[in-house]
Amino acid sequence: MAPLPNAELVQNSVQLYRYLLRCCRQLPEENIRQHYRHAIRQSFKVHADEDSPERIQQIIKRAIEDADWVMNK
Repeated sequence: MAPLPNAELVQNSVQLYRYLLRCCRQLPEENIRQHYRHAIRQSFKVHADEDSPERIQQIIKRAIEDADWVMNK
């Protein structure tokens, strides 16, 4: 399963959040989709107070890499 196009356009946390939720829609089973949606929401809440631009970019890069891995699994 290929990741969604335009991952390189994700520049902020809200764009990342929406991108990851769109990726979840492509997963084959509902229980898997629910698991990853929950994980995305929790991670978003945990990192909501990040204010370092460098750290935010690291989180975005890592989240997209992880999403690619899940989608190709």
